[in-house]
Amino acid sequence: MSLSVVNTRASLGVVAPRVSIEVHISNGLPALTLVGLPETTVKEARDRVRSALINCGFTFPPKRITVNLAPADLPKEGGRYDLPIALAILAASEQLNTDRLGEYEFIGELSLSGALRGVNGAIPAAMAAQKEGRRLVLPMDNQREMALLEKDTVWVADHLLEVCAFLQGAGELKEVERDLADLPEAQVGDLCEIIGQEQSKRALEVAAAGGHNLLLLGPPGTGKTMLASRLPGILPPLTQQEALETAAIVSLVYSPQGQSDTHSAYSRLRPFRAPHHSISLNALVGGGSIPRPGEISLAHNGVLFLDELPEFERKVLDALRQPMESGEITISRTRAKVDFPARMQLIAAMNPSPTGHYQGPHNRTPPQQILRYLSRLSGPFLDRFDLSLEVPLLPPGLLSQQHQQLLPKQPEKSEQVKARVIAAREVQLTRSGKLNAHLSSLEVQLFCKLTRGDAEFLESVLQKLGLSVRAWHRILKVARTLADLDGQADIGKAQLCEALSYRCMDRLLLTLHKNLA
Repeated sequence: MSLSVVNTRASLGVVAPRVSIEVHISNGLPALTLVGLPETTVKEARDRVRSALINCGFTFPPKRITVNLAPADLPKEGGRYDLPIALAILAASEQLNTDRLGEYEFIGELSLSGALRGVNGAIPAAMAAQKEGRRLVLPMDNQREMALLEKDTVWVADHLLEVCAFLQGAGELKEVERDLADLPEAQVGDLCEIIGQEQSKRALEVAAAGGHNLLLLGPPGTGKTMLASRLPGILPPLTQQEALETAAIVSLVYSPQGQSDTHSAYSRLRPFRAPHHSISLNALVGGGSIPRPGEISLAHNGVLFLDELPEFERKVLDALRQPMESGEITISRTRAKVDFPARMQLIAAMNPSPTGHYQGPHNRTPPQQILRYLSRLSGPFLDRFDLSLEVPLLPPGLLSQQHQQLLPKQPEKSEQVKARVIAAREVQLTRSGKLNAHLSSLEVQLFCKLTRGDAEFLESVLQKLGLSVRAWHRILKVARTLADLDGQADIGKAQLCEALSYRCMDRLLLTLHKNLA
């Protein structure tokens, strides 16, 4: 038999289209030709496959070998095609006598000795193979992420010879271990470690309960970064489906060998991404000739934390506006158009001025310079934050009382706050099937009703602050979350006033403009 076909999977975003490896061996000058839009890493497979076959005791056919990666118009990249190419060559040269090739799909990079190395994007490939009723054969390096799959749809192997023996009925491959109990959980700090800042902790709880975006504004050293880093500790753990989605995105970027034990791909803790303010546009939203996910997609189902917010490039921040609304991002390039999920919760921290202060004895910055500093952030971008809160300096005496353990009340632990957050989220999911932050305008009218007096009061406040209709909806969503935390069926005046108190940035800008006028 001089022609053979082996099935595999490409990697194109979070989908994995099927690729057929067709190998034809004919007489002619010895050569191996790869066709089907292969990238450089795929073209290099000819050398890896040749050495692997020889070192495994097989004969590399001294003939003309044509390898077609179909469909021809789909870009292929990476070393994931090594294993199926090697198997197809062995079948076409009649060194591998089996009729079981069509029952499975194969992905794996080959070392020169024939050992298998892990590949990126294994989870989307396994899910796609499962839908078509085939099992996927993968390197052992991918076993841990495959443990997130509920069904046994994957075999794992260490070496090319193991795969060949299995196909010929002379051996068995290993199934993925399902025991996730020994997977280590990433460690996060506890809220009780933060001294004071009770209002900030309350805002963090509200943001966690409703999935709201939060902006922390305050002088240096008041605990803004510390507060944000505690957010994953009060969020509910990832569900099975969310863990699978998150791991699928992570697998596109990090190789199995490079993922640490505490990585979100192997943890039920929600991802927490905190890129440096020098990050580029492509690194944040994703990009490349064949698009790869950026930080906003890696934070899917979790938290994206932007510290020192005004130091980010304005175009980088404005690129977040559409994904923050839609929960996904589409990256279009000449060679490919890919959709990535981006349902993340944005938490940002910033100083109110270049010196870190905007009032009091520490302020050395005139209002014009403060406004110039804040103008690095566009109005439409700031409008996407449901809550903005000032994190003030601690009052005198609090540090010494805490040091001597003289505080009248011990701070709450993250587990206590987490219980309230989970309860509030369950109410939201039962009522609308989604978190309050994701309610549409029609759903806001349905689930966030106000009395006539409260509606007129809210409208008058919005007119004084010069806020948009989007701000109206966001205030109502926050008020709805506050009512859920308080166990109330309807939004009351207390929840509405508290939601309005979380508009620190709007009041600051209004005050600065009045001072200049």
